[in-house]
Amino acid sequence: MYMDNIKIFGFRASIDSVGDTLNKINSIKQDGEIIQLLNADAIVSKNHIVHGVNQAFLAFDRGENLAKDISVEIVLRCSAQRQISKAFNMLGLKEGDMNLCAILINSNDYSEELSLIFNRDDDVLTPNLDHLIKIYKISDVELQNMDVEEIIIDRISKLTVDY
Repeated sequence: MYMDNIKIFGFRASIDSVGDTLNKINSIKQDGEIIQLLNADAIVSKNHIVHGVNQAFLAFDRGENLAKDISVEIVLRCSAQRQISKAFNMLGLKEGDMNLCAILINSNDYSEELSLIFNRDDDVLTPNLDHLIKIYKISDVELQNMDVEEIIIDRISKLTVDY
């Protein structure tokens, strides 16, 4: 399994049905392409995404993946969680209005197709640090030593070490 290229876009969405939304996304992509949608409100930076995706692919290469599916592994790694339910609670799609981070991996540029489903807005990728500190349960002690991005990336890396 390899990661050839990665594109990251922000969107505002109003989701009536998670299942219908995923079906629309799956109808856009071709075999072997990955379009992963994440809750942008739980993303600190593009570095966070690239590191999480890279760690997911490396885990599959080493046979240390926590999930059977690369898309689920990406959610696990980007959330720095081992439990799928916790990872999807943080980063998964939910019905209603939400900010999305769309990750296209080994894929054509489907930004126009995605813009027909969602409203393109890369500003949703601007992090709300107070919100991130709360959802990632980042302590004051950690914040004395590293910034929020470094803490989350460190936690993603530790998933591999703690394996």
